[in-house]
Formats: sequence, C-alpha cells, structure tokens
Amino acid sequence: MAKRLTKAKAEALYARLADIRPDPRTELEYTNPYTLLVAVVLSAQATDKGVNKATKDLFKHADTPAKMLKLGEAGVAEHIKTIGLWRNKAKNVIALSQALLDEHHGEVPHDREALEALPGVGRKTANVVLMEAFGEGTIAVDTHVFRIANRTGLAHGKTPNEVEAQLIRITPSHYLHGAHHWLILHGRYTCLARKPECPRCVIADLCTYQPKTRAIASTKASAPAGAKAKKR
Repeated sequence: MAKRLTKAKAEALYARLADIRPDPRTELEYTNPYTLLVAVVLSAQATDKGVNKATKDLFKHADTPAKMLKLGEAGVAEHIKTIGLWRNKAKNVIALSQALLDEHHGEVPHDREALEALPGVGRKTANVVLMEAFGEGTIAVDTHVFRIANRTGLAHGKTPNEVEAQLIRITPSHYLHGAHHWLILHGRYTCLARKPECPRCVIADLCTYQPKTRAIASTKASAPAGAKAKKR
C-alpha cells in the first residue's frame, strides 16, 4: 500500500489541480437543483456525455417534479432508453418527483438525510447535490475519486465512506468545494484506470503510487542521452 500524503503535500496537490482547472464544474448539464438531482441519479453506471444527450430533450419537457409526473414513467423511459438501467431509473425519477411534491413542496431539500431518503438517491448523489446546488464542502466518492485517493496517498480505504472520511480530514478547507471535481476530472482525463498518463501528470512527483512512479522513471531512463525535459 502506498504511503499517505502529508497535509503539506495534499495542499500542494490540490494547488496544482486548481491551477489547471481554476473553476471546476460538473460536466452534467442542468438548469436548477431539481434537474441536477435527476441528472446525477441518471448518471449511475452511465457517462456524463450519455446522460446529457438523454436529458437535453427530457428537461425541455420536464424541469420540475410536477412536469415530470405529468410526463409519466413511460414518457421518462422513452427519453432515457440510451443510458444504462433506464427502466429502474425511470421508476426512481417518477418516485423521487412524487416524494419531492409530497414531502418538500416540490423543492430539492438542502439536507443530507432528506436527500438520501429519496428514491434512487444514495450518499454519493446527495454529496454532489449538496456541493453543486448548495455550495457545501462535500466530497462525493465515485470510482474515479476512489481510485485517485488510494493511488496518490490522499486517502486509503476499502469503501467509499472510508475514503470520503479521510478526504474530508486531509483536504484543506479552502479546497473542499472543488475537491470532488478536481479529483474526478483528473481520474477521467489523466490518471486513467488501466493506463495512467503519468508523464503528463501535474502531480506525478507527489503521487506515492509505485507503479506510477516506476513508469515515470522508466520513461526518463529510455529518453535519448542529453535530452532535456520540457517545462510544464
């Protein structure tokens, strides 16, 4: 297991990720807290690009719980057939829309417990909504964040909840709001699951994951004699 990063190195790691992405945002497209909630629910086992393609037309017809209920489960299903688990997701979207109307006057609650009580909403989805819609310093742990945290040494855990708790402790408060986005985007575009692109990674020298550091060393060793490394 890789060593854990110190708080000083964690600070440096986030500073570099913030430097290349100073205004991190979700890649899911939404217009209000409700459409954000629906988009995140639909994103389970699906790509953001695929969800955006499905919701582009869906949200034109239904951008509130009442409009979604009017569309009905069959109508929702027709719009989201291109994404995974669409049948169950259509049921959840209708069920959570009904719950929002019955229990929260049609508004997305600014409360973790209330969010997690909604159909199809787990801790990860609640964290994303609390962060993105309400500006809270939460860190949603998906597969990318889980991988990056364990690889770099930011956090070590066998479950998303373990990793989340450690990330909250080690992440500087001024980086909390963007932490989820920085980690997920780094995992999506640089620190790939099967073949991390270490030579162009801005935090490679801070990362304690040995296979990555060995890959960089191997790359440097194979470079022509006298070749100079390019500045980042």
